[in-house]
Amino acid sequence: MDIELLRTFLEVERLRHFRKASEELFVTQAAVSSRIKLLEQTLGVSLFIRQNRQIDLTPEGHRFKRYAERLIAEWRKARHDVSLGETGAQLAVGGTIRVWDAGMQEWIHDVHRAYPELALILESHTPETLVRRLLDGQLDLGFIMEPPQIDTLNLIEVAQLELVMVTTNPDANLEEAMGQGYIWIDWGLSVALQYQRLYPDAHEPTLRIANASVALEFMLEFGGAGYLASREIADEIKDGELFLVRGAERIQRSVYAVHPVRTDRLDLITEVTGEFRYRVSLPKRPRRKKPSSA
Repeated sequence: MDIELLRTFLEVERLRHFRKASEELFVTQAAVSSRIKLLEQTLGVSLFIRQNRQIDLTPEGHRFKRYAERLIAEWRKARHDVSLGETGAQLAVGGTIRVWDAGMQEWIHDVHRAYPELALILESHTPETLVRRLLDGQLDLGFIMEPPQIDTLNLIEVAQLELVMVTTNPDANLEEAMGQGYIWIDWGLSVALQYQRLYPDAHEPTLRIANASVALEFMLEFGGAGYLASREIADEIKDGELFLVRGAERIQRSVYAVHPVRTDRLDLITEVTGEFRYRVSLPKRPRRKKPSSA
């Protein structure tokens, strides 16, 4: 099957618009329509419902989407493998947004320094999508905070992440920090349950942010308080931009490496997960300053 047909199908599904899909693919709208028609004829089913300028997947389209994503990923990996030759190595790695916020970016840098010839495919997904791509063989290794209990996946605890409540107000006590201006940062269900047990009478925050990096920037810009990973804010605390909230409990969060039980990359996976454990145990590396222009 033509890979371009699959790419076109996935773009139309993502954008739910033929014209926008054609712009993303740099082809005409007529070409997109022709590709979808050819794909539907090849499969013998309708993939989209078109009515009142709305485009939705049919039940058959929903089922086909998973296979299309898998075929595209396998094609990409095949191209990498062939171009690398017999001596090359490749690793497809995914992480959830929470793990990328907790040191995975720096770990990637460490891995690239240690294995400069290693071809890396890096992805960010929700926990559900990450697990599915591991099961489908589209990823070799994943990092997650919500461990799946699946027999065909091997689960390794690689790091303990410490979350601390911080504030931009050096004089704020616990009650004041959790009042107006408190930011709920989404660290997952486990942290949410711990938070409820620790602070059963806490007011409902008016501001919720899913991404810890975004929350940190917002906090520094407008003030406020919230739970952040201690390793990520060591510099801000040292520089007097953030302050630990007196009386606030620390919350521990585990990070897990997940990979298929049956894999031909086990030795490499074992080595790089050890690098992850070491990296997350250290404070965040200071951001490199750009040289000033003359």
